[in-house]
Amino acid sequence: MSDVYGQGNWYAASASQAPEFPPLAGDVSVDVCVVGAGFTGLGAAMALAGRANVVVLEAGRVGCAATGRNGGQLHTGQRRDQAWLEKVVGRDDALALWRLAEDARAHFRTLTDTIDCDWRPGMIHARHKPGGEAEDAAHIALMAERYGYDQLALIDEADLAAELGTNVYHGGMIDRGGGHVHPLKLALGMARGLTIHENTRAERWGREDGKIVVETVQGRVICDQLILSGDGSLNAMAGPARARVMPINNFIAVTAPLGGLADEIIRSGAAVSDSRFVVNYFRKTPDGRLLFGGGENYRPGFPSDIAGMVRKNLAKVYPQLADIPITHAWGGTLGITMSRMPFVGEIASNVRVASGYSGQGVMLAPYVGKLLAQAALGDTAGVDLLSRAPTPSFPGGRLLRWPLTVAGLTWYALRDRL
Repeated sequence: MSDVYGQGNWYAASASQAPEFPPLAGDVSVDVCVVGAGFTGLGAAMALAGRANVVVLEAGRVGCAATGRNGGQLHTGQRRDQAWLEKVVGRDDALALWRLAEDARAHFRTLTDTIDCDWRPGMIHARHKPGGEAEDAAHIALMAERYGYDQLALIDEADLAAELGTNVYHGGMIDRGGGHVHPLKLALGMARGLTIHENTRAERWGREDGKIVVETVQGRVICDQLILSGDGSLNAMAGPARARVMPINNFIAVTAPLGGLADEIIRSGAAVSDSRFVVNYFRKTPDGRLLFGGGENYRPGFPSDIAGMVRKNLAKVYPQLADIPITHAWGGTLGITMSRMPFVGEIASNVRVASGYSGQGVMLAPYVGKLLAQAALGDTAGVDLLSRAPTPSFPGGRLLRWPLTVAGLTWYALRDRL
């Protein structure tokens, strides 16, 4: 596929040829306009299909941004754990947010049951420093006793080393409710049958004669409801969301097939994510490669040698793979918030936005899209709940928020090395 999916993207290389959707040609009138053909936008359009006249505008190709470039890992719950949520939003909303996340997981599994996207269960959380077993045990107990979630279990250092094929970690947890997926295959499957205009960048929106008007170079979309998605790719159309969502870049590499070594690494076939602030995350592909994500930057653009950047982190986890060929390497941009909770809500009458999933978008975004669709049809309960989660603006205003945020993120990243 085209480098629109990121030069060297293994997902694009291993997915079937993506169907092409024509650009917008002239003006159209619809009930709902969705901007962005990633997981959120596709989830919204799927939920609206047959219930409203909906069109999706995509600046590039379906799934070409964060959706088709991420680690493909499904983590349960919200990005912040339930103990944190109970302190910040209260026990009632914490419970409601957990139930929403479980609904999102069930919704995700209905998609993976019907779309060929290499779904594989199992998610391992590995501790990169000694200690922390008591905190993990307390989390497991809380989730079982208060939330009825019994899919978590401790794994000790020796068993984790045998499972992963590396001794750099100090135990952790396995979540049998999590897993991993080929995200681009999933997105392309979700897009089937929808009205999508690719290579059509939405530039701005306004109002005329009681209608919302979305302007593009190729024409206009006149609609009653507008849904804005895009995670780290939001533009000025998203208004206040841009002060609360910061784009960062993350990088992934894929090795050549491992041959016999594949049987010694991640024996269960689960996905793995460690406890670093700049997370290492990895899993095996169906053809026996290692897909490894590690490293990020906080400025526009990607490094010239992504493979070399990721290899340094890969080699620390798997020294035995230090010299194995890397066949694919790419970068992607995601959106984070100060609280790591997504920014979801109505920013103007009948204009709603979702962004800033902070690494939790694989599971949450398709379902949040569905909630945005329900809100467009009059049921705002899910969007209202998510909008109550705190997502403060980044400090520093227009001029200083970027350097201040980069300084803070860099400090936390440096702590990983201590």
